[in-house]
Amino acid sequence: MLRLQQVSKAYDSLVAVDNLTLDVNAGELFGFLGPNGAGKTTTIKMICGLLLPTSGSIEVCGHDVTTDPIEAKARIGLVPDSPVLYKKLTGREFVRFVGELYGVDSSIAERRLTDLLELLDMKENADNLIETYSHGMKQKTMIMAALIHDPDVVVLDEPTVGLDPRSAKVVKDVLRALCEKGKTVFMSTHILEIAERVCDRVGIIDRGKLIAVGTVEELKSKSRAGLMSLEDIFLELTGGPDQLEIIKFLSS
Repeated sequence: MLRLQQVSKAYDSLVAVDNLTLDVNAGELFGFLGPNGAGKTTTIKMICGLLLPTSGSIEVCGHDVTTDPIEAKARIGLVPDSPVLYKKLTGREFVRFVGELYGVDSSIAERRLTDLLELLDMKENADNLIETYSHGMKQKTMIMAALIHDPDVVVLDEPTVGLDPRSAKVVKDVLRALCEKGKTVFMSTHILEIAERVCDRVGIIDRGKLIAVGTVEELKSKSRAGLMSLEDIFLELTGGPDQLEIIKFLSS
């Protein structure tokens, strides 16, 4: 469903993503982890066709993002790290608008929108202008817009930021339900507890390079210190000497 082959992105001498190769399967919830500046958002923007890779190829459901961008993008639902919305529309109007852009039949779009409003507890605010929304409500609106066309691949950059605990739980449940329907979910997050609980596999990127990939149990089995949590493994792989000393002390 999602294939990256030797993908790199360079800005002059800065290599933001370095020779990234990764396959994500249908029905899989994949967590993409890394420190700030590791290349997560750059990778997501390339997957969605917002940035062109310097080299390598990206395929979404068999469609190359560079050479067949319309077909590739039609199969993606994107939730960016910061909501991008038209503030003078209501939430309902915005999601309808996105559905029309994707060519969704109006009756189908209305049914999906009704379900999403109920699921994300947005019915009472659906007809208010987006400029009055809190960050959490904007994030929910962005999630509804990403799902209105029933995409095969859902890409999310920090999807639970700004959400209250109940809404965050609902989003996690929705993502798992999508995977059970055979959809592919590619999610970056800094909340390692979420990744450990809900992801089928995780990949860890650091300084543009993919340094580990596998299930949490597989990563634990490869840990030199016999670490028991994804957070500890993450620090072991991406941390400096200070973090490694802390891990050594905690595991002794």
